[in-house]
Amino acid sequence: MAITRDKKNTLVAELAELFASSKVTVGAAYTGLGVADLQELRAAARANNVVIKVAKNRLVRVALAGNDKFKAADTSLLTGQLVYAFSSEDEVAPAQVLAKFAKSHSELKLVAGFDGSGASLDTASVNTLAALPTKDQLRGQLVSVLAAPLTQFLGVANGAQRGFAQVLSQRASSL
Repeated sequence: MAITRDKKNTLVAELAELFASSKVTVGAAYTGLGVADLQELRAAARANNVVIKVAKNRLVRVALAGNDKFKAADTSLLTGQLVYAFSSEDEVAPAQVLAKFAKSHSELKLVAGFDGSGASLDTASVNTLAALPTKDQLRGQLVSVLAAPLTQFLGVANGAQRGFAQVLSQRASSL
């Protein structure tokens, strides 16, 4: 069943809004995945504040062309059946959600992406983006790096007091 022009215009407007508000958008080929698999992907994406959309590549190109940031974007990698992941909160979340899902579903292949500035990302860039830690992981690493010197200092300070107390106790027992 063909999509009416009104539905196409509505979908293009929705895609344009998602591209405009998204920090990163990632496209992945999903040929061979079933409906249940896509529902599982959508549930995993929802848990990470990522929006999943399946749209015709032609409509995606129209949505990109309608946005000044994305007019110069390379859309040559947008071929075949693609699912698009959008996130307005985290730069790496769309790539990570799709990459994690692709580990258990070999049919899903990361293809291309677009960053918030309108630049195109090739497959290698998307895979590199998927390997980066999330913001929460980076915050945890930063806190541990900042806390390490203080923790070590406290260990040294407590060690000196413990050693002094042991010397006093041995001296008292020898008297």
